[in-house]
Amino acid sequence: MKIGLAGDHAAFEYKGKLIKYLAKQGIETVDFGAYSEESCDYADFAHPLAEALEKGEIDLGIAICGTGNGMAITLNKHQGVRAGLAWGTEIARLVKAHNNANVLVMPARFISYRMALSCVKTWLATSFEGGRHERRIAKIPIQK
Repeated sequence: MKIGLAGDHAAFEYKGKLIKYLAKQGIETVDFGAYSEESCDYADFAHPLAEALEKGEIDLGIAICGTGNGMAITLNKHQGVRAGLAWGTEIARLVKAHNNANVLVMPARFISYRMALSCVKTWLATSFEGGRHERRIAKIPIQK
């Protein structure tokens, strides 16, 4: 499995810690930035993550910014990306189980690193339930 990570300046610390955690789990990662805490724009990192996912260069993604909303909005503009915003473990479970989110998005300014790590662990351990949720996902329009 290969996971891409992207975050803006607000998420720089969390992203670095998550990359180290995933490496210890034997998971290959790709760091799409940001590479410092200097103010930057989340879209500059969200688009490359989404493009890598669309091309099959990564299997999943994790994106973090101040509120998570900028990343989620940007990522969901891409075909084949289902980015789900989570701020707790039950939401992280549901974005995978019900929405088959292939990118987990989190709000660095509103959750602790411990919670972010718990969300990642839960999301990775959860499987898509399919069934009625498959029908619903099929109704999400694809941009052309």
